[in-house]
Amino acid sequence: MLATHVERLDAIVYTHGHADHVLGLDDVRPFNYRQGTIPIFAAPDTADTIRRVFSYAFDKREFKTHIPQLDVKPIGDDPFEVAGLLFEPIPLMHGKEKIYGFRFGDAAYLTDHSFVPDESIAKLNGLDVLFLDALRHKAHPTHSTLAEAIELATRIRANRTFFTHMCHDLPHAATQDTLPTGVFLAWDGLEIEVNGAA
Repeated sequence: MLATHVERLDAIVYTHGHADHVLGLDDVRPFNYRQGTIPIFAAPDTADTIRRVFSYAFDKREFKTHIPQLDVKPIGDDPFEVAGLLFEPIPLMHGKEKIYGFRFGDAAYLTDHSFVPDESIAKLNGLDVLFLDALRHKAHPTHSTLAEAIELATRIRANRTFFTHMCHDLPHAATQDTLPTGVFLAWDGLEIEVNGAA
């Protein structure tokens, strides 16, 4: 956030409640100083995890220090609006756990999936930008392999597909050289525009 000079945080949208996806929440406090309460959108089980892990942020007692100011907005399978942009939840399987990816405008962000149901793929037609999970070459019980991600990208046929949630088993430059046209490994600091907004 500091390196990319983000000055405003309109909302936070959660895919699921695992540690690597929620533990940065305390760092929204500087944004609270400038703009007040920040809405967070999460499925009920994810919201429960956040309330448990960051219980102090939801404690009504008065603290002598600043705590995150959050407004939890529950989500399910129905679309919802964030800062004027419609988000469509895309159900995914993360091992045996149902989580969400999201379509927003002509982009979609799907991470931590081992399986994407056909009915979810049907919601991803006509994308400009797609993000997919691609952990490594070796099979994993809760994540897609690089080969599985390439197959999924080929089925969905977005103009540009970026793989994310990669581990150190995929050296960036060498792996990029093996990918089909229009498919890329994501990188730190990557920015996209969606419906004219960065």
